[in-house]
Amino acid sequence: MSIVLGPNRYGKAETRVVRVDRDGPVHSLKDLNVSVALAGDLDEVFLSGDNAPVLPTDSQKNTVFAFARKHGIGEIEDFALLLARHFVDSQPTIHHARVEIEEYAWERVLVPGSEERHSFVRAGTEVRTALVHSEGTGGAETVVSGLKNLVVLNSTASEFHGYVEDEYTTLPPTRDRVLATEVTATWRHRGTATADYGESFRETRRCLLEAFAGTYSLSLQQTLYAMGRKALTERTELCEVRMAMPNKHHFDVDLSPFGLDNPNEVFFAADRPYGLIEGTVLTGDAPDASFAWN
Repeated sequence: MSIVLGPNRYGKAETRVVRVDRDGPVHSLKDLNVSVALAGDLDEVFLSGDNAPVLPTDSQKNTVFAFARKHGIGEIEDFALLLARHFVDSQPTIHHARVEIEEYAWERVLVPGSEERHSFVRAGTEVRTALVHSEGTGGAETVVSGLKNLVVLNSTASEFHGYVEDEYTTLPPTRDRVLATEVTATWRHRGTATADYGESFRETRRCLLEAFAGTYSLSLQQTLYAMGRKALTERTELCEVRMAMPNKHHFDVDLSPFGLDNPNEVFFAADRPYGLIEGTVLTGDAPDASFAWN
């Protein structure tokens, strides 16, 4: 029986970098978590311990910090592409770079009567994401943007009935329920020539939220598809949307032991177990990009 080395990569995970741009009394803040993974002519590193092809992971970390200073940080997709291309273009043994970035949003704290703009408050739990693959300048590239921890809720306009019922079914059908979920969504760009990744992100997020709010839901699956469909219909720079949406169950509380009714107003919010709905929506002409999501 032969034993061989399969696909491999290595890198520096979760480099936390914060960049403060100081423009007089008005400051701006970028707060990122950057992960890098590199692949190429690395077999001998694994097979014999020959480190000649290796760019140390510490060097990768330092590159993130140096590029934050030299180039600044604009949209995270652009920063990820800049890093990924650098690693492939500058290292002859590296043929493929994967850069994943999470961005944590901060909002300004404004003091009445003051021109100072240097105080911030963390903006909730939502995280913006980007995943870039690059084979170097002129090579194959993909850009996947997204978000996670986006918690949304519809207090009505949601039903769930007509499902399979077997000997273990206890869930009653409902014609009016709370629909809540925590959206993880990623969307693939048709190429790397999107003019403004910031605008693309804001508008795609808007499409997802408007579709969630505007869809009369018979299932969370139906809502997921409506959200992806609206994003792809309105944002022509995109070709594929993937979503994971756990069903954050809200169950009516029985208040009859206390002599009270409950006309669909008081709920128990259960965090687990939960239904997990996952799905992909794509255009009919979506180009193949087998490594885009990995």
